[in-house]
Amino acid sequence: QVQLVESGGGLVQPGGSLRLSCAASGSIFSIYSMGWYRQAPGKQRELVAASTWGGTTNYADSVKGRFTISRDNAKNTVYLQMNNLKPEDTAVYYCNCNARKFVNSAYGAYWGQGTQVTVSS
Repeated sequence: QVQLVESGGGLVQPGGSLRLSCAASGSIFSIYSMGWYRQAPGKQRELVAASTWGGTTNYADSVKGRFTISRDNAKNTVYLQMNNLKPEDTAVYYCNCNARKFVNSAYGAYWGQGTQVTVSS
């Protein structure tokens, strides 16, 4: 199985910063991409940012210029630096990893347990 351990959520004032981390471990042969999604109350889960292990990144329009995704391939870890946070960024943030367990297996999607980010004064 593939396990994802997230950290870094919390309460921050508008304009503040937080850094989320997500480490993947377990039965991993290779990773295609890792990223972050978020879900606010009453809303659907949405992509925040993602990075392929080759370095291609993708961001939601609402976070471009404020959030930066980075990765440490050696540690199977992805980070999300969130600056200039706004109340509308409040949500549960979920780590996503697309990985395969064996050389001949298909890639599967794995999810973390979620970490709460609250932006409020």
